[in-house]
Amino acid sequence: MATAKKTAQNAEKTYKSRVLELYDKQAVPALTAKFGYTNPMQVPKLVKIVISSGLGDIKDNAKSIQTAQNEIKQICGQQPILTKAKKSVANFKVREGMNVGIKVTLRGKMMYDFYDKLVSIALPRVRDFRGVPSESFDGKGNYCMGVKEQLIFPEIQYDQVEKIRGMDICIVTTAKTDEEARELLRALGMPFKK
Repeated sequence: MATAKKTAQNAEKTYKSRVLELYDKQAVPALTAKFGYTNPMQVPKLVKIVISSGLGDIKDNAKSIQTAQNEIKQICGQQPILTKAKKSVANFKVREGMNVGIKVTLRGKMMYDFYDKLVSIALPRVRDFRGVPSESFDGKGNYCMGVKEQLIFPEIQYDQVEKIRGMDICIVTTAKTDEEARELLRALGMPFKK
């Protein structure tokens, strides 16, 4: 029993994400050569990935909110938090403090695992996929994209989906410019449109 536990701990210490290996072996040398960094700490890297989804018309239904939270939890492997309205907006029938969405912030190992799943499994499952837009940067090196349905992730069973929901995925990097961030994500396998 003790040896099995020790083996599991050693395996956990030696595990390294495919994306992290790709970053160390290919992205760092390529970015250093292209942008002329003098210090390896100047090379941009991923900081966090934020996944958010609006609740829309189910904001009053506690069971549907729980279902949406469970779907995001299955996709990300982390419990999402409810986001509340900061202001009351009469046109949208939203009062201050109402539940209006859910979000998850991924860092470290879970971030790299989610990025790997997104790029290598989920995006190729999109119908008529020709790549993600390469202009969706915010000017500070962060990339945001929208996904129209949660069904592209392999954890979601089509039979058990109550309602098709989209989500926003924001990838935050340490890049100073959009060009550096674009090259970083391209080196990590993001399929940009040609």
